[in-house]
Order: sequence, then C-alpha cells, then structure tokens
Amino acid sequence: MTQEKYTHFGYKQVPENQKASMVRGVFDSVADRYDVMNDLMSMGVHRVWKRVAIRLSNVHHGQKVLDLAGGTGDLSLLFHQRVGKTGQVVLSDINAEMLRHGRDRLIDQGIIDGIACAQINAQFLPFADNQFDCVSIGFGLRNVTDKAMALESIYRVLKPGGRVIILEFSHPPEGLFKKAYDFYSFNVLPKIGKVVAQDEDSYQYLAESIRMHPPQKELIEMMQSAGFERCEYFNLTNGIVAIHRGYKL
Repeated sequence: MTQEKYTHFGYKQVPENQKASMVRGVFDSVADRYDVMNDLMSMGVHRVWKRVAIRLSNVHHGQKVLDLAGGTGDLSLLFHQRVGKTGQVVLSDINAEMLRHGRDRLIDQGIIDGIACAQINAQFLPFADNQFDCVSIGFGLRNVTDKAMALESIYRVLKPGGRVIILEFSHPPEGLFKKAYDFYSFNVLPKIGKVVAQDEDSYQYLAESIRMHPPQKELIEMMQSAGFERCEYFNLTNGIVAIHRGYKL
C-alpha cells in the first residue's frame, strides 16, 4: 500500500493531493475583494513591488510572457505595456474566479488583443518546450504544492536566454522590524480580512503560508537545482518581499 504524502497548508499538515483544492477555496473566498485587500494590507506598496519586478524582467517589445498565478492581472497589464501589440502575454491562474476577475478587468480596460487567459497549474504547464522569453509568478509560488516541480516546469517552457521572475513574500532579518511585521501579520491582517473580505481564516492562512515559504537563499538553491543559472534575489521593504531572478542559458 502506498503511504499517503503530506504537505503544509499554512501551519497545518494536509494530504498532498488536497492542497490545491484548499488553496483554490481560499482564493474563491477572497476574489471579489482581492485588489482592495492588497491595497489595504500593503498600504499600496504592492504596486511598487510589481513595477520593480517588471523592470527586473528586462522584457521588451515583441516578446512572449507567461504570467503564472496572475490573479486579477496587475503584472499582465504591465507586461502588456512592455511587449506591445507584436508580443503576447498569457495571464494564467489555477483559480477560475481569480482568472475571471482578471479577464473582466482586461476587457473593461479595452485590452482584447495581445493577452490570452488560461487556467493553469504551475506544476503542469501545458506548453511545448522553449516557448517563453519570461515566466513570472507573483505571490503564488508559496501556494504551489510541489515548488520544485513548478520550477522545473517553468524552466522547460522558457526559451534559452529566457528568465524567471518570482515575486513573493519572504523573510526579513531578525530584529525589531521583524517582530513588528510578525505582530501585524498575525494580529492585524486577519482582522482586516474579517472586516473587509468577511474572511479572517484566509488571511490567517496568508500569514502562515509566508512563514512556511523557503527563505531567500534556500529558494536560490531550489532554482539552481531546477537548472536555472545566474540566480539572484532582491529584497524589497527590508525583506518582506523578495524578487528572485534566474536564467535558462
């Protein structure tokens, strides 16, 4: 008999084959208020983090980009501005509700050409090898069940010379700042979620999932194991967020 594998869902241990559906439930719950909550919990700074990620991607006119865990489309919109009409952006998410919000937002802004939408699990990318100049995953890698598998899948679909951009909550250094951040994460953030999104549990999960995500240097090692070279990271807001970049050479 095969022994059932377990993984973490926040601080809980859950069967590995159930995590994706549990994560889906979290984002189904918060999809309608996702953008509002992002602005509130980061005081708008998430918009700066995303623009830095776009700049570090070095994406330019005519290139092809896969935006994994793209949610309501913030990064896809910025990538679209970079690649222009001759390029292509694929806005993707494992969660249908989040993807629907992103698609509707693009349509509302009059963007019909140049961006495709696809419901995708980052571990099983349905693309041929060597398709994209850049693959991004913004605030989504920590929710993936098998991160190593996702990184290998991303590496496969990148063109030689292509790069991955991982924008994710990370780990500030020990000290007073980290203590204040931890207090905010576990005592304030879930209460904001309760009032604004009517969902305290999902934002408790958010705080826990960040702590379970690999620290900056450990994620570099995972990227290297997947085949990426010239791997580096850039801490933002004292390490609350980090952008990791690696190349397929």
